[in-house]
Amino acid sequence: MHADILTSVILPLSLFLIMLGMGMSLKPIDFKRIIEQPKAVLIGFTGQLLLLPIIAAALAVILELPPEIQVGLIIIALAPGGATSNMFSYLSKGDVALSISLTALVSIVTPFTIPLITALAMNYFMAGDKIFEIPIIKTIVQLLAITIVPVILGMIFRAKQSSMAQKIEEKLKWFSVIFMFMIIVLIIIKNSANMLDFFIQAGSATLILNVLVLYIGYQIAKIANLSKAQSITISFEIGIQNGTLALVVAGTLIGNETMMIPAVTYGLLMFVTGAIFSFWLKKYQ
Repeated sequence: MHADILTSVILPLSLFLIMLGMGMSLKPIDFKRIIEQPKAVLIGFTGQLLLLPIIAAALAVILELPPEIQVGLIIIALAPGGATSNMFSYLSKGDVALSISLTALVSIVTPFTIPLITALAMNYFMAGDKIFEIPIIKTIVQLLAITIVPVILGMIFRAKQSSMAQKIEEKLKWFSVIFMFMIIVLIIIKNSANMLDFFIQAGSATLILNVLVLYIGYQIAKIANLSKAQSITISFEIGIQNGTLALVVAGTLIGNETMMIPAVTYGLLMFVTGAIFSFWLKKYQ
């Protein structure tokens, strides 16, 4: 996979627009809800930031993946939810308000957690390989610039131009979903000769990870006596990731195209598994 204008310009710019749209969807009440629903938020937050990366690390070791694929799997596991997780919550009759609040909260934290944990993963899985490194402070600043800054700008714009912001946000929400498909298609076309190898390397790992966390997230929420709507939301917030952010971290900030592979396969598979899981929830739960 080759780094070019796609990873250096298009991906970061698109992520900025996606996060701007997220900001336009947020209201102060979305953060107030975090205090009002502490148990649901804590379970979703812990599942997203701890459970998912731990399962990803375990799979990376058990399946004996190549080192760069192992790190890429950790990166996609560290990414927050996004418009896609919100969409699945809505379509599956989950608690959409909780979904938005969790996405916002985790998105604020991940610019700090992604560089730190990715650095640890690279040091562990790549045995101190100095060819590819992640400068922690620089990466945190870059992630803040392309994730938190646009969210703040979007919230300010909504506060001043509410009706216009809602119209723009609706378009950007669909843009984020469509854009993810387009990026994956472009990457597949550009690397068509190697895509079979990519899926052999990362496909099974990302499929197992996605199915596991969707199911485990739902079951943990049920055991905690959350409502069905909240349980549905928890499962999708843990299982549906912001693939664009993972691609930016791996391809743009680290500059390792191989680490992008799990984000590509996860980004493809999560739409299929998410749809099947949504059907299972409606029919059998």
